[in-house]
Amino acid sequence: MPQPDILLYTANTMNGWKPLIFLHEAEIDYELRPVDFGKKEQKETWYMELNPNGRIPTIVDRGNDDFAVFESGAILWYLAEKYGRFLPDDPKLRSETLQWVMFQMGGIGPMMGQAMFFQRIAKPNGEEVPYAINRYVNESRRLLEVLDTRLKGRDWLVGDEMSIADIATYPWARTYFWATVSVEGLPHLNRWFERIDAMPRVQEALQLPEPRPAAFGKGDIDAAASANAARFKE
Repeated sequence: MPQPDILLYTANTMNGWKPLIFLHEAEIDYELRPVDFGKKEQKETWYMELNPNGRIPTIVDRGNDDFAVFESGAILWYLAEKYGRFLPDDPKLRSETLQWVMFQMGGIGPMMGQAMFFQRIAKPNGEEVPYAINRYVNESRRLLEVLDTRLKGRDWLVGDEMSIADIATYPWARTYFWATVSVEGLPHLNRWFERIDAMPRVQEALQLPEPRPAAFGKGDIDAAASANAARFKE
C-alpha cells in the first residue's frame, strides 16, 4: 500500500487541531505522528530540522519531494492550494480569507494563548500576575466581539462556505472556556460555534491525537488543569 502524501506531526492543542480539521473535513488520507511534549520531541534535532521553531504542527508532503511546512496558518494555506479546498477562487475572497487567517494568527491565537498561559500555567505554579490576566482576557473578549460582528448575517467568515479562515479560528475561539473568556452576548459567534460543533468530521478531528475535553469545559476539569500546570512546573 502506498503511503499517504501528508505526514502530520501534531498534538492536541489549538494550533495542532487546525490541520487535523482540514484533513478530516476534506476526507484526505494522511499519516498521523503525535508529538510527545513530555519527552520534548519538538525540541529534538530531527524535528527541528523540519521545524526550526520547535513547535507543532508540521507537515511533510511526501508527494512533493518531502517538502516540510511549519506554522499552522502556512500549513492550512499549503493544504488548501494543494487540494483545492476551503480557499475561494475569487481574488478578493482569497484576500479576505488570508486577512482573517492572519487575524487569527496575529490576534486571537496570541491573546487567548497568553490568557491561558497566565491562568492555567503561571498562576497554579505560583506566578500570579493579575494585570497580565486582565489584559489578555479583556483583549481576547474584544477580538471575539470582532468575530461576532463579522458573523452577523453570515454563516462563515468569508463567502458562502467554510474556508481555512474558519478552520484556523474555530479551535482557538471555541476554547474560550480554557481562557476564561466570556462569550455571553455574542449571538452570531455562538451560532457559528453551533454550526461547526454539529460537523461530525470536525469533532472527530478534535479527538486526536487524544481527547482534551477540559479545553471545552467538559470532563474532569480540575484534574486536567492540575496535570496541565504540572507539565510546566520547574
